[in-house]
Amino acid sequence: MIGFLNIERAAVLPTCLTQIGLQHYLILSILLFSIGIAIILTRRNAIAILMGIELVLNASCLNFVAFSYFGQTGISGQAIALFIIIIAAAEAAVALAIILNVFRVLNVITVDQIDKMRE
Repeated sequence: MIGFLNIERAAVLPTCLTQIGLQHYLILSILLFSIGIAIILTRRNAIAILMGIELVLNASCLNFVAFSYFGQTGISGQAIALFIIIIAAAEAAVALAIILNVFRVLNVITVDQIDKMRE
């Protein structure tokens, strides 16, 4: 017995519970993308919008890696996902710096009130 899973019992599990296919990854990716878009469209807080953008980027990374694994295309999907992760990290750093500067000037981080910066 390893942890809570009994080895003998694991052998009799149905194959639909033990095989994770491309469809499962795509459903998870659609779910992440939809949640990210919903956050971007409904939130007014700049940090929440940034988190929504990160969810959308993670959904695209998951797609690239899943298609690379199941499509037998080599490591091109993983390479693209690595670049997306690097770009997302740089984007988060720059966006947080901008948000901190806006907060220092206006003492708010809602996107609607950033138009006051023009005045």
